[in-house]
Formats: sequence, C-alpha cells, structure tokens
Amino acid sequence: MIPAAARTHPAFAYLRAHRGRPATWSDRYTSVFGLLVASAVLGRPVAEAIGGLARHADPGRIGAGFALVAAAYAGFLVLARALGPVVLPAADAAWLVTSPLPRRAVLSRTALLLLSAAALAGAALGLAALSVFGAPGELGVRLAAALVLGVAAGAGGMAAAVLGQQSPAADTRLQFLIAGIFSVAVLAAVSGAGPGRRMLAAVAGAPASLGAAVAGVASVVAAILVRRAWAALGRIPARTILASSTRTARVTSAATTLDPGMLTWVAEDVHWRGRALRSRPWPRPVSRLGPAPALAWQEWLRVGRRPGRLVALLCAAALPAVCANAVCANAVGANAVCANTAGGAAPAAGVLLCGALTAAAMCTGGVRRDGGDPALARMLAVDGRAATAARAVLPTLLTAAWSALALVGLQAVGALPAGPWWALGPAAAPALAAGALRMARRRPVDHSMPVIDTPGGAVPTGPLIWAATGPDIALLGSLPTLAALVTPPADVLPYVAAQAVAGAAVLAAYILRPGRGSRP
Repeated sequence: MIPAAARTHPAFAYLRAHRGRPATWSDRYTSVFGLLVASAVLGRPVAEAIGGLARHADPGRIGAGFALVAAAYAGFLVLARALGPVVLPAADAAWLVTSPLPRRAVLSRTALLLLSAAALAGAALGLAALSVFGAPGELGVRLAAALVLGVAAGAGGMAAAVLGQQSPAADTRLQFLIAGIFSVAVLAAVSGAGPGRRMLAAVAGAPASLGAAVAGVASVVAAILVRRAWAALGRIPARTILASSTRTARVTSAATTLDPGMLTWVAEDVHWRGRALRSRPWPRPVSRLGPAPALAWQEWLRVGRRPGRLVALLCAAALPAVCANAVCANAVGANAVCANTAGGAAPAAGVLLCGALTAAAMCTGGVRRDGGDPALARMLAVDGRAATAARAVLPTLLTAAWSALALVGLQAVGALPAGPWWALGPAAAPALAAGALRMARRRPVDHSMPVIDTPGGAVPTGPLIWAATGPDIALLGSLPTLAALVTPPADVLPYVAAQAVAGAAVLAAYILRPGRGSRP
C-alpha cells in the first residue's frame, strides 16, 4: 500500500485539489440514473445471451473459435506491451516521474485503472471462451469459472506487461509468452479441423468442477503476478515511463482529432528512431530502368528491412479460413462445402478483403511521404504517373500473394468448392493496390464538414468521407471477387476473368486520371 507520508505530501494534495471540481449530488444522480437505464436496456439481451450458453458445443467450431479467443488474448498482451502499459499524462510525466516523490505513489492511480481495464477485458474473453466450449450442464458454475478465469488471465497478462516494462528480462519472457499463445492459436485452428477435434470436444465436455479448479489455480497465479507488479512500480525506469507517456500522448492526440493516419507515423518513428541503417548500392537493373523505379525501390528496401512484419502478415492469411471454419458448423471434412448457402465464405469475404487491403497498405510509405511533403516530391522531378505506376508494383505483388494464400486456406477448410479459386487473388490485387495508394494520399479528417442528423444520432460526414477514401475504389474493383465469395458458383473461371478486367481497369484509371502526370 502507499505510505501515509506519501498520501499527505503537498504535491499529491495539490494534484487532488486541481484534478477537477468535486462531484455534486446532481453528478451522482446522473451517473446512477445512467447506470439504471443501461441496465434496463442491456439486461434482457445479456440474459438471453447467457441463457443461450446452456448448450453442447459444436465439435466443428471449437477449434476455430478457441483459436480466435487465443489470438484475441495475444493481441491484448501485444497492445498492453506496446502502450507501456504504465503511463501518465504528458504534463505529470515531465515533472512527477523525475521528482523525488515515491514512484509507486505517483503511478498507483494508473495501476488501478490498468487493473480495472484488464479485468473487464478478461471477463469479455472468458465469456467468449464459454460461448465456444458451451455449457451443457451446471451453467452457473461454468459461467462463474469462465468469468474468474478470464479476469485472472486479463489481470495476470497486464501484470506481466508491467513487469516487462520494469525489466528487459521480463519483457523477453512476455514476448515468448505472446509467441506461445499465437502458436497455440495456430495449432488449435489446424488441429480443430482434423485430429484434434476429439480432444477439444473432450475439453468442452469436462465436468464443471475441473473448470472451477483451473480457475482457482489461475487466480492464485494472477494474484502473485499482480503482487509482483505492484512491488515493481517503484523500480520502473523513468526513461521508460517518459517514452511510453509520450507515445500514448501522440496516440491520444490522433484519436482526439480523429486522424488514425497519424498512428502509422507514430509506429514508424518508434521503430526507426535510434537505428543505424547500412548503406548499400542499389541493384544495377533498378538504376537502369529510370528514376521512377529507383524511387519506388525505397519501398522494397523498407519492407525487406522488417522481415518479421512480413512473416506475420503472411501468417495472418489463415484468418479468413479460421473465421469461415468458426461460422460454418456443418463442414465435417474437406469435401463438405458449407459455402453453397453462403454460410461459410460469406463472413470471411470481408476479412479477406480487409486483410488484402492491409497487405497493400504496408507498402505505401513513400506515397504517404510525398503527400505529407509536396516540396520534396517536386524536388525529385519524377513524372507523377510513372512514379505511381512504379510504386503500385510492390502492393500488387504482396496483395496477390496474401489473397492467394487466404483463398487456398478457405478451400482447404471446405468453405469453397473445387476450382482455381486462388486466381481471384492476383486478379483482384491491382484494384486493392489502387485503393491502398488512394488511402495513402488522403488528407486529414475535415471536421468542418456538416453533420447529418439521423434517427440513430448525429453523424459527422468528415470522418465518413475520410474512411471511405480508398476502400471505395478497392471495393468497386473487387466486386466480382466479392460476388463469387458470397454466392460461390460451380465454375469460378468467368469470375476470374471479370475480376482481372475490373482490377486492371481500376488501377489504370487511377494512374492515368487527369492531373496525375503533372504532379508527383
């Protein structure tokens, strides 16, 4: 606990006095009334959802569902590690952390907020896991065990992230833990469609007392980790807290101004700051092709210098197949195609297009740099159409490879019928590359645009137009692929031909549009 001398320090008294006006009875009344209204509105849906858990688990969906839950938990740990997790407001971090005040007293409020957020996230993951495994009997015991296990996992993971912020050795162990959880997710997704289905079904049918025992052990482990994290608060280096606080302040600023594009610049700055890059001569074929390919070669070097991100992207090509396998309950083998009723591949179509567009957006750093610094782009003296065409090559190739792997995975789990479905990926890649290039060139959100009043509330048009800039032409150019995935035909070759024509036409129109040749 915080010592009494620290609680009565004049600096903390000053902060408490200037943290905001004290809550009045009207504030408390409004809060209580809001909680009662929210409980009345959400009570019935939540009760129906909990009542729907009292069923037997579908053996065909356990593997994919558990893989998604494990991947979500690993993403939670990655997010906690990336954000700090212990941070302070920029003004407080600038003088409180470097002051002689007890560091644990300075960080205690942030630690309590982290614990609350971890408990809520863990409870949500526990309910998700229970919905995957089902609760055929003793619903109350299984629900309590799932909630306790989820809260313990969330609190323990957040405590491990705090320990990683305090010690490089603990951070290395946390990275191994994240890699292990991702491996478990991949193993569950692969084995759940075949040999591991019986084992997962046996876990789902285990007695409720075993789940309660596992939840109890997890609670003890989480309590130990939380106790160690609380003791480590006083030993976290000041430079680590300052760096995390600065990074979080930038993220908060981007979220406040509704400019998510700023987050990518923050991530790039954090990665490349303090790194020394070796100077290498460019390949002769690149230098002989002209200035435009030489300008685009920088993007190839940038992607090649981060092979880990490229490997992670290619591994993520299994996500559409996992989603299709989780939704499709009737696929019991490789020959059981559940996509004939749009039940398997239709939900995965959106995941596939989003993932392919993300793969293309990974290779547009040069285009975003030109948009952010037009003077530098003019100094390069490269024709705009030639530069855009050269920079579209890498996004097209990477998107084609990612989409082809994703489509092969969908066909392997039985979500698509027989045929050359993989060809839809390279055919749709030009349109997706055009959408990614358009996303890279868009300006920040224009908050001066009008607000539209709808029955669901006021909708600002500025963020909507910003979010639709880029995905609009990507979706327009990928309509044949989307139609084929939603209602899989017996012969996919006509859709491949139509997609090849549409993708090439969209990319050509984007490159050759008026005004593109006069400016980079």
